[in-house]
Amino acid sequence: MTKKTERKLSIFALGGVGEIGKNMYVVQYADDIVVIDCGSKFPDEEYPGIDVIVPDISYLLTNRDKVRGMIITHGHEDHIGGVPHILKQLNMPVYTGRLTMGLIEGKLKEAGMLGSTERKIIDDKSEIHLGSMTASFFKTNHSIPNSLGVVLHTPEGVVVHTGDFKFDQTPVNDQYADLHRIADIGRNGVLALLSESTNAERPGSTPSEKSVGINLEDEFKKARRRIIVSTFASNVHRLQQVIDAAVASNRKLAAIGRSMVNMIAIASELGYLHIPDGMLIEPAEVNKYSANRVAILCTGDQGEPMSALTRLARSNHKQVEVLPGDTVIISATPIPGNERNIGRTVDELFRLGAHVIYGSGSHTGMHVSGHASQEELKLMLSLMRPKYFIPIHGEYRMLVHHGKLAESLGIERENIFIVNNGETVEIQNGAARKGGKVPAGNTLIDGLGVGDVGNMVLRDRKHLSQDGILVVVVTISKQGGTILSGPDIISRGFVYVRESEGLLEEASKLVSASIQRLIRDNVNHWATLKTNVKEVLGRYLYEQTKRKPMILPIIMEV
Repeated sequence: MTKKTERKLSIFALGGVGEIGKNMYVVQYADDIVVIDCGSKFPDEEYPGIDVIVPDISYLLTNRDKVRGMIITHGHEDHIGGVPHILKQLNMPVYTGRLTMGLIEGKLKEAGMLGSTERKIIDDKSEIHLGSMTASFFKTNHSIPNSLGVVLHTPEGVVVHTGDFKFDQTPVNDQYADLHRIADIGRNGVLALLSESTNAERPGSTPSEKSVGINLEDEFKKARRRIIVSTFASNVHRLQQVIDAAVASNRKLAAIGRSMVNMIAIASELGYLHIPDGMLIEPAEVNKYSANRVAILCTGDQGEPMSALTRLARSNHKQVEVLPGDTVIISATPIPGNERNIGRTVDELFRLGAHVIYGSGSHTGMHVSGHASQEELKLMLSLMRPKYFIPIHGEYRMLVHHGKLAESLGIERENIFIVNNGETVEIQNGAARKGGKVPAGNTLIDGLGVGDVGNMVLRDRKHLSQDGILVVVVTISKQGGTILSGPDIISRGFVYVRESEGLLEEASKLVSASIQRLIRDNVNHWATLKTNVKEVLGRYLYEQTKRKPMILPIIMEV
């Protein structure tokens, strides 16, 4: 028999607190678990060769019979990017808005999982039953349509997850945050509020998205040649404003970059993008039109090495090239850590003679954040009036700043919980406290492998990237115990062989002498021979070069 879980409410994150990306939050009451969001994040230089990082769901796998479903708040990659990878390990029903579901279905279809996943489209009027909990929703405003906040009605009380939001009073596509509904939720009583913290360090309010459209249209009308706009493909409101600016300046529009093409296709089909008939052209058709009648929408605003904008900047795109006098607009703010890649791309664009508008969006007028700044965060807290507050979705300093905002509004310090991934907040009989820890961390995706690259593999990859590798091949006679051939030394990423022949010859002699000495002493265990080769060769190479390449001995017996 399955042991009954204690009747208490547990709230924790498997990703998304103390970091930006791979958002995943868990609300559990007794034997019922609800998952909110399932994101991914891209690796930095600490993870060589890794394609993407998703949350570690070992806790959910251990408790798979208690998982009732997954709610997705909106369609950005840091909230949906992990869905196919996680569902491969733990299939569960998925509930989300119409556009978000369209994006998820594209991922599931690519992974061959569309037919095996239960999916249900929801909106702000939906109500779903998840074991002992019931979920309802409210509309929020963000940089992608169908953004929803989640209200979980539990036996302990109401838990609210805001999703990503801002309060834009003049939103594109008229997607207003439902302030009346938010206020009603607060009046009825909120036990715990989980609210995003991305812009908790920024004073004031985030400007309206509509201000970007005005600046884009002005730049489109001023440009005498082609315009290339690079932005996040998932920023559907921004895409619509680029389309509107192209219409106002009588330009055809081409889309470059796989994610951009996919987003335009899905959002147009579902009615979230409105593009006049005949306006979209293929990249190969760009040169058929005069330069002042063409605009290009592409990915690469963060300087990603294989993105469309980077390929254009390096003049290695097959169908389109940047010509002198073209205007390039980078409609985004650099994510911390990407500044060098963006700077390199901008340099290359200037070398091609382009007029480039780049840098912080607040300075260029070509970008505004989709996240709430301090005054909006305070408004959400004031409307919800929670008993307990858990800041989420942000690096640790952002969570701390958000906690201070809550304290300034009268929420008691002991009722504010700033936690790391895996740290639980437990609520029982209306009283909250920090609970124990659950497993939480990173699952690394490399090609088709999910979680099969661990710390040892990463350590080897870093070692190879820093000092290279030496392969030592030796053939030994099985009968006579003598060296028949070798040692042959192959160097990759360590030294240039033609300029280091003396070093490698001396290394070969040392290896030969070491193996012969061990053979004379009747030591013929492969592990011992290999360990000795590594020690002798490693010591010599460090003395000569102050480097520590990976040494891979291959000893064959014939």
